Amino acid sequence: MAEARIGVIGGSGIYQMEGLTDIEEVNIHTPFGDPSDTIVIGTLDGVRVAFLPRHGRGHRIMPTEIPVRANIFAFKLLGVERIISLSACGSLKQEIPPLDIVIPDQLFDRTRTRANTFFGQGVVVHISFADPFCPQLSDILYNAATSAGAHVHKGGTLVVIEGPAFSSKAESRVYRQWGADIIGMTALPEAKLAREAEICYATVATVTDYDVWHPDHDSVTVDMVVKNLLKNAETSKRIVRHAVKAIPDHRVCTCGSALKDAIITARESIPDKVKRDLAPLIGKYLS
Repeated sequence: MAEARIGVIGGSGIYQMEGLTDIEEVNIHTPFGDPSDTIVIGTLDGVRVAFLPRHGRGHRIMPTEIPVRANIFAFKLLGVERIISLSACGSLKQEIPPLDIVIPDQLFDRTRTRANTFFGQGVVVHISFADPFCPQLSDILYNAATSAGAHVHKGGTLVVIEGPAFSSKAESRVYRQWGADIIGMTALPEAKLAREAEICYATVATVTDYDVWHPDHDSVTVDMVVKNLLKNAETSKRIVRHAVKAIPDHRVCTCGSALKDAIITARESIPDKVKRDLAPLIGKYLS
């Protein structure tokens, strides 16, 4: 099977990654079904990169329906160690206007119906999630965004809602009172599953609107989002190109050993089928 150590997940408006050479298209079946689309693997500035459009080409998968477990598991099978997530978001702060970039460092989960773990069915795992984004990869993305000429904010809390509807004004006001900075629909359960897969994960959040709270701006609409997505897409792709060149071969974060002390189930009690299905994740801890 083809391999790549860097994965890129394209969000709304980003369904392909220009500049890739030596392209291979890979269809992977996982214990959690098929990914959102065919994974495209190519060389970007000398680095093998795996690209997957989160919503599928043609944007046919809504946030709740994204097969996130299959997406992350497929990246794991390809040897991916770092995932760059490209994601559109709304701003909850006056000082973060549309077309700005945010590299968030915290998450607040307001999703309700999504499968958010690979585990269960006989194996219990409790990962550490105090810092949901890889700090090393986030620093690289911040520097890459600066080099790409973006107006970028380092750090911030991203509140993730279920969708597909945008927030009510009351909800938007509450999120602002909680101190959240931006709002989106897709960073969870991606970040949790990436941590369970021991893959570094960080997000380039591109601001498209002021959600619905701002008295001087129209409430968010699909038309507004799409117009700003098109403006942000090229910036996001430039950031990726700067980032892949700066990512070192070796990781110095703790993401790669996230399961080391997280599996609480006695090894002999884990069902054999679960051991087989999840071998890419937990196999090294069962021997």
